[in-house]
Amino acid sequence: MSEGEEERVPLAHRVPDLGALELLLAVARHGSLGRAARELGITQPAASSRIRSMERQLGVALVDRSPRGSRLTDAGALVTDWARRVVEAAEAFDAGAQALRGRRDSRLRVAASMTIAEYLLPGWLIALRAQRPGTAVSLLAGNSAMVARRLLAGEADLGFVEGLSVPEGLDGAVIGHDRLLVVTAPSHPWARRRAPLTPAELAATPLILRERGSGTRQVLDSALSACGGLAEPLLELASTTAVKAAAVSGAGPAVLSELAVTEELTARRLTAVPVEKAGLHRDLRAVWPTSHRPTGPARDLLTLTRRRPTAG
Repeated sequence: MSEGEEERVPLAHRVPDLGALELLLAVARHGSLGRAARELGITQPAASSRIRSMERQLGVALVDRSPRGSRLTDAGALVTDWARRVVEAAEAFDAGAQALRGRRDSRLRVAASMTIAEYLLPGWLIALRAQRPGTAVSLLAGNSAMVARRLLAGEADLGFVEGLSVPEGLDGAVIGHDRLLVVTAPSHPWARRRAPLTPAELAATPLILRERGSGTRQVLDSALSACGGLAEPLLELASTTAVKAAAVSGAGPAVLSELAVTEELTARRLTAVPVEKAGLHRDLRAVWPTSHRPTGPARDLLTLTRRRPTAG
């Protein structure tokens, strides 16, 4: 601070708060501190204390109190005029903030990796619809890398991924667990095996796989990295449904989320093949841009995901 300058006291320390200004306006309307207190839902002693505090803060008397009621002083009448303008501006501010919240709450943009989008999100969104019937939801489904790109570009409000970790630039929370299964059509030789597959056997076999960038592929690549990595895929497909259909047709073995194949295993259209010590487990995560924790409908959806069980 240079010579001759005075330290500036913050405005909040020099100007009464909105509650005090609203009380002063109520006293002006009713001519009574007691009736003003009742209108605002506070006790008369609390109202009297608030007026005295405001008078000390401003350094002038605002209200003359007598057995016949409370009357504004000349200074009080002037301060009341100013207070009215401040309160009207605050009401306009509040109306604008409500409009912003309404616009935010009118839509929700979700980006999710394929397994979550196909097998978990429909139930979550039905539950959200019951809570927020006026919120329009759009869903972008792809792999985990796509989810991260959409969030970082501001094209989604909340994301869900299935990979090994939170993508760079995002924060996240684990909302459930999943495991990957090796599955084949019942006609495949692996369906009749008695001994579990070894990780080395799995790594050396051409498989029907999701594309690179998917959470499923990330987990499988990591689990089999000690075996020299995966063999060249038999097929590389961009959706869980496509991989499953290829496996059911007998094209070859596939690696899929347990969530995705429950119905096919029950109906015996697919057979699960045990793998010893493969480490094919993963966390399911909700993600959002760093330091932008979900609010409004996104926050409500995040809360719902934690109430509904997932595989694991």
